[in-house]
Order: sequence, then C-alpha cells, then structure tokens
Amino acid sequence: MKKQETQLAGMKPTTTVPVMRDLAAERHRTTKIHLRGDYLSLGKKLVRAFRRVSSIADESVPNRLALAKWLIDSRNPLTSRVIANRCWEEIFGVGIVETSEEFGSQGELPSHPRLLDRLAVELQENHWDLKALLRLIVTSATYQQSSKTTDALLAADPANRLLARGARYRVSAEMVRDQALFVSGLLSDKMYGPPAQPPQPNMGLTAAFGSATDWKTSDGDDRYRRGIYTMWRRSNPYPSMATFDAPNREVCTLRRGRTNTPLQALVTLNDPVYVEAAQALARRMIDAGTEIEARLIYGFHTCLLRDPTSEEVERLKTLYDRTLKEFQADEAQAKLMAEDPLGPIPNEMNVADAAAMTVVGNVLLNLDEMFLKR
Repeated sequence: MKKQETQLAGMKPTTTVPVMRDLAAERHRTTKIHLRGDYLSLGKKLVRAFRRVSSIADESVPNRLALAKWLIDSRNPLTSRVIANRCWEEIFGVGIVETSEEFGSQGELPSHPRLLDRLAVELQENHWDLKALLRLIVTSATYQQSSKTTDALLAADPANRLLARGARYRVSAEMVRDQALFVSGLLSDKMYGPPAQPPQPNMGLTAAFGSATDWKTSDGDDRYRRGIYTMWRRSNPYPSMATFDAPNREVCTLRRGRTNTPLQALVTLNDPVYVEAAQALARRMIDAGTEIEARLIYGFHTCLLRDPTSEEVERLKTLYDRTLKEFQADEAQAKLMAEDPLGPIPNEMNVADAAAMTVVGNVLLNLDEMFLKR
C-alpha cells in the first residue's frame, strides 16, 4: 500500500478533457475581435474579464476557478435556487418555477417563492448536500399527501400548482423500459462502455435507405442494459423511447413535456422489449409456486409493490384460465407466445401454461401503476 501511495504521489496530474489540455498549452494566447466576422480582419486585443454586474467583477484573476467560486458563493443565490427547483421538479413532476430551464424574464414566476428561497438557503447552509435536501422534501407533509382528487380540488387547482394533493405523473421514457426489465429479472447492472443496441421493431427501412439505417441487436447482457446506454441517432431515434417523449437531442432539453397517446399502449403491448420482459416475468411467476393464485400474487407484488385485492386476483385468474384454454388448443401459437424472442422455456414448464402466464405478465406490465408516480 505504501509503495502504491509513493507511486501515486510522484505521478504528474493529467486531464482527459480536451478543452482543459488546450487551455494549459495556450494559456497566454492572444484573442482579437474579428471585424464583421472576418477571421482575416482583426481588431483590438481582448482581455479576460467578468461582467461588471457580477459580484466577482473585483476578482484579481478572472479564470475558471473564480467563476466556480462565484457559482457557489453565498452572495449568489441563483445557483442554489435553480438546483433546489430541479430537485423539486424531479420529485413532484413540475418545479416551483415551472420553466426550470428559464428563471429570467421570459420564464414563469414561482408558485411558492418563499418555499423556493427556504430550500435554496437550506442547500447552501448544508454545504450543498443534495441528499439532505431530497430527504427534507420527501419527508414533508406536502409530498406525503394522497394523489386522489375531488371535483372541488380540480375546479380550484386543475394543474395542482397549489399542491393541494400529491403528485401524479408518468415516469420518463428510459424508466418505462428499465422498470419492465427490472421486474422481469432481465435488467443488466453493467456500467460504462460503448452504447448498446436493444431490440426494436423491424422498421423496414433497409430497402429505402440502406442497411446502415437498421441496427444489429446487441448480444448477451448488452441487450438488457439501462436506457441511458441505448444507442441514439438523431435521424433515427430509438422508437419506443421517442414515443414516450424522449427528446431527439437536436437541441439541449432541460425540461421534457409529457403526452398521453394510444401509441404508448401499443409500444408496451407489442414492442419486442416488453414482450420479452413479459415472458421472463411469466417464468418468474411460475417458479414462485404451484398454485395459480400464489403465482398471480407474486407477479402483482413484484410489479406494483403491494398485494392485490381479491377482485384483482380473480380478474387475473379469469384472464389466465381463458387464455390457457386457447393456447392448449393451439400449441404453435402457445410456443410463439412463450418463447419468441426470449428463447426456449425450461424443460419442466408447460408451453401453454407459460404462454398464458405471459399474457398475464403483459397485462401487469401495462397497468397504470407501473408508469405513474402517485
């Protein structure tokens, strides 16, 4: 250990950020105004400086370190207000300032300005401890309210800007996919590395635009990696995430909009990713017990983290019984439902049973509670 510490102490610090390397190599480079934008027509020499309206205008050395210090300076409340608002938006679905990307004159006024000030001060006084700020918010009585509403509440506050009820909103596009993979036991916890290419519907674009348009699905665990590792092309974005309002990345998007369309239900019912997740969930449910009710309760609890009511169990059992009879009469269709695209079922499993349970799993993955935070 001491040998390693000695070696580390003798190493010269390096950086992998290109702009920082350029800065070190050209620390004293001369910059001049390009008159009328012409790089051959140079004007007066420019010197580094901060805007005079800034509280750091009197700093002796106008560099990145001075800017970083100003960002978290107690005299500058803007940074803590923006961060506190982002945390609130992450938890409640909408910020205290709804336009979280715009705090200026073109943005919305805060719905609770004194609350935002309080959270900003708490963040600064707790040495920018984000965990402490999040804990403060989620343990508040406001966050712990029920999301149930009444006609009177809807009439008085339809968008819930006054926070008379709990937040209720759909999770992000990446989380929709990640949740389905997680409850099915398929989600990979692998980190770092190149982007992955998970399954997607056959777009049929090869004939028109060439083979480069489509991609080859990743092998092994890479096909089940989290949504943030998904390959993204601006000209051809990953379709299921685009349907759930993932931005196309042509411009920086700080606040996503949310839509509710029939296409979203078609994705979670038919997209290969969600069919495969339903098949894997079905196999987990079959392994959970020999009794149908026990399997259904296990699957319900795995997806929604609560026990089903007797009515919910009965409705799922009715669905299972009906589809089981259909698959028992059509073995080819049962095999397709149970094994494509996940692969062959274990030898001890019955094909019709696995297919019927896959249908149940698909229904569970499409319940509102899977997508809504409330």
